Amino acid sequence: MVPLQLDYTAALADAVGPEHGIAEADLEALAAPSARALRAVLARRERDLRWLDLPRADDVRARIDEYAASVAGRFENVVVLGIGGSALGNTALFTALCGPFHNLCPPAGLPRLFVLDNVDPDLIGEWIERFDPAKTLFNVISKSGGTAETMSQFLIFRSLLVESLGEEGHRDHVVITTDAEKGVLREVVEREGYASFVVPEGVGGRFSVLSPVGLVSSSLVGVDIDGLAAGAAAMARRCESERLTDNPALIYAALQWWMQARGNKPVSVTFAYSHRLRNLGDWYAQLLAESIGKRVTRAGAECFAGPTPVRAVGVTDQHSQVQLYVEGPHDKWFTMLSVGSAQREVTIPAVPEGLEALDYLSGRDLGELFAAERDGTRVALREASRPSVSVLFPTVDAHSVGQYLFLMELAVAVMGEHYDVDAFDQPGVEAGKLAAYALMGRAGHEERRAAIEAAAAGAARVV
Repeated sequence: MVPLQLDYTAALADAVGPEHGIAEADLEALAAPSARALRAVLARRERDLRWLDLPRADDVRARIDEYAASVAGRFENVVVLGIGGSALGNTALFTALCGPFHNLCPPAGLPRLFVLDNVDPDLIGEWIERFDPAKTLFNVISKSGGTAETMSQFLIFRSLLVESLGEEGHRDHVVITTDAEKGVLREVVEREGYASFVVPEGVGGRFSVLSPVGLVSSSLVGVDIDGLAAGAAAMARRCESERLTDNPALIYAALQWWMQARGNKPVSVTFAYSHRLRNLGDWYAQLLAESIGKRVTRAGAECFAGPTPVRAVGVTDQHSQVQLYVEGPHDKWFTMLSVGSAQREVTIPAVPEGLEALDYLSGRDLGELFAAERDGTRVALREASRPSVSVLFPTVDAHSVGQYLFLMELAVAVMGEHYDVDAFDQPGVEAGKLAAYALMGRAGHEERRAAIEAAAAGAARVV
């Protein structure tokens, strides 16, 4: 299989100037810290970073495929009930590997897939109005088993299923992915007898896409999950090297740190020149933001670290964001996702007489135009001294997507060492959850609710 490539030529000072690009000497100076960072991450493989070994979990994938085969043809819809790391990876895999129109016309024998990653009543209510839960398999995902959003969705859809199918009949319409032993969802599995899969210890939500969290729904809609794992395993082998210029994860992590810490570029833009890859940008945004966006260092000193991730799609956002990117503040650097070979050819027909101004398009392939638009954006960014790297996918398939997922997971883990933050906690997210629990009246959060209400007691200013 063809390897993914990381081209960082346009991030160098030789390409975009010394004020905005990294000098070869500065990159070389990061070689030793990068090697130490990689060793620190890999040393935790057997302890608390078990997502590093997910590509080798052959038995887990076999069981997932066996389950998918056992329910094949039974359901018109699969619905993922999850949020954050329990949803973004599912969406990214689905759009990348099933295509933009799968739900309009699913291949024979395959269901539609919906990822209901919000508790907006208009979203959930409209789904209920338009679809039949009795023709649906609900994939409930929560590591803790206590996520308020996911559990509220589960209670709603369980009630609808029981109303339609009865206590006994509804059970085949639910599959749960949660902790092996702890949490409310594990108790529910044991009481109800639902099919279930395990989120392994040492696999946090944003690093879980290659676990049952992302693979169950993917297998149900026909994605080659063994291909994903093979791609991830191939990238893992490439990234064992401690030599900076041989290891794409080390290069990417070093560049991200330098661009913010030395290049004063706090905004990281993922620019996907592939409609299928567009949601990888959302998946990466969570991975980067929750991992590196921290108030304190590992020693407890305030640092307020972290880049701001932004997602753009080419060519669409050439006509909405590129003006800012080329002529706005020098506070961004760019990661272009590009594809070497499209899976389809679409030819532009001959230009009618009298429209000679369009002759340059006549008989050309849309792939040529797409590539020219992408390369034109690269040129514009480079000439405006905007640093960028390109991640080159040979094609959009399970193997190449698996490579990308593991590359970015490892790169972000290494970034945590460069930034000196804990890349695997999320205290800011937990603070919001606790406040929500208090506002909803959850037992044990009464003091927090009183404090929130007291803080909001002043006169509001509303225009």
